[in-house]
Amino acid sequence: MAIYLVVLLSVLSQIGFGGSRVAVSLYALELGANQLMVGVIVGLYSLCPMFLSIVIGRISDRVSPHLPMIWGSVMMMVALLLPLASPGIAALCVLAFLNGLGHLVFGIPLEASVGGVGGKQHRTRNYALITMGWSAANFLGPLITGILIDTIGHQRVFWVLALFVALPIPLLWWRPRLLPGTAKEASGQNGSETPKSVLDLWRIPALRATFIAGGIIGSAQDLFQFYMPVYGHAVGLSASAIGAVLGMVALAAFVIRAAIPFLAKKLREATILTSAIFVAALAYLLLPFFVNAYALAVIAFLLGLGVGCAQPMIMSLLYVLAPAGRIAEAIGLYKTLRSVTHVVIPVCFGSVGTAFGFKTVFLSNSGILAFGGYLQSRARVPANTSQTK
Repeated sequence: MAIYLVVLLSVLSQIGFGGSRVAVSLYALELGANQLMVGVIVGLYSLCPMFLSIVIGRISDRVSPHLPMIWGSVMMMVALLLPLASPGIAALCVLAFLNGLGHLVFGIPLEASVGGVGGKQHRTRNYALITMGWSAANFLGPLITGILIDTIGHQRVFWVLALFVALPIPLLWWRPRLLPGTAKEASGQNGSETPKSVLDLWRIPALRATFIAGGIIGSAQDLFQFYMPVYGHAVGLSASAIGAVLGMVALAAFVIRAAIPFLAKKLREATILTSAIFVAALAYLLLPFFVNAYALAVIAFLLGLGVGCAQPMIMSLLYVLAPAGRIAEAIGLYKTLRSVTHVVIPVCFGSVGTAFGFKTVFLSNSGILAFGGYLQSRARVPANTSQTK
């Protein structure tokens, strides 16, 4: 029962956070901001994750997870109320910065401790459930926000979004032991030895392979979200067709995450992750050879199976491979690497596409994914990860 309460509070927070991106962008345009300004505002959401994830991870490893989660919820709630107190572009900039920080403070201890809810035997199931919840929330947040903007207006929607991110606070306050701490968890690899530097986490071979795999599979998802609209427009697809193709990734991710608890009973987590990376590589290999919307939708679904399956596996492996008391710090390092890809991927592959065309972009990314799958297959991940922590 506890895991479903955890998923519920995570979904509520994610609906408010995801919806705020839509609300902020549309309200900024309503206030007269140009596209560059909107891009800057949205970029502020990722500023804190890039620089503060490791620090917040270290703090989260030393306190009960409910405390930073409450503070994160409070920060997001206050941020979402700012446009009501002071309408304007400046308030939206502060909102985006604080919301990104609050979401980070809320999310890192959640991700670090959810693997222990209900006992070690439920770790993979827990991460599958929490990521399924995120998939649903990422669909519901923008949908609810769009409907509310049309019915109650741009400003009033922030009241509703603030309510969503505030709802987890009383549950976390009344049930402080809902999530187990991570500081005294046993390490699946290093025993009681605790590294002194964040770089020591990178030096653990299996953990390093998981960081690299996560960065590669995450960049594949970022690239598709960034480049599919460009490719679709170039081959003459309508906006609705492009949107439908993009939506297939989320649909496939939800489907595969529902199946992960069953897959985990038959296969090791590392094996599932490696297979997921190769599936994504196959999708990118096929992409430049099709222009039909239906064919691209099938390929997008295939890609969604790969990236959707990979995320809970990466989180589960980070939980079990991180040294004792440093699970949240390992997740913080992973989030830092992912934040860098959010910035680098559009610029890097945008330049490649301009110079060499779409086929080079898709095929090169397929090669990168295949290389990442090879590295993951060669990583010496302990065979008994399902029995550790």
